[in-house]
Amino acid sequence: MSPIAAGTPAPSFTLKDGDENPFTERELLGRTTVLVFYPFAFSPVCTDQLSLYDQLRDQFDAQGVVLYGVSCDSVWAQRAFREKLGVQIGQLSDFEPKGETCRAFGVYHPGGFPQRALVMTDADGVVRWSYQADSPGDLPGANLIFDALASL
Repeated sequence: MSPIAAGTPAPSFTLKDGDENPFTERELLGRTTVLVFYPFAFSPVCTDQLSLYDQLRDQFDAQGVVLYGVSCDSVWAQRAFREKLGVQIGQLSDFEPKGETCRAFGVYHPGGFPQRALVMTDADGVVRWSYQADSPGDLPGANLIFDALASL
């Protein structure tokens, strides 16, 4: 399965945010958004990835980019993960029905978790760039996001 292609409108989806409120494709409108799909809260590479991106949050903010982590973990696991890491990047749960949004974005791993992937949408909710790591164990550097922003 390949991640959603550039030029495709974001699919219809509903995730849960850290307060268990619905987060839908409408939340992508009006700004550049990067959905950071990651396999598991508390795993080493996921911890490193979200920590790295959070350290660069000021640079993302300066370019008008909002990042959200997306996993199939429960809202409660994501909340504990975010608090333990001390990161500000919002977390979105694709727990129930498990992986439905990941499937819609083409990033669901047959093992029952998201591939490690990045999907950037523009202010109109259209995918402008996507990336999927070769392996869930590979950490995509933030330079990939900054390079994608520069090329748009």
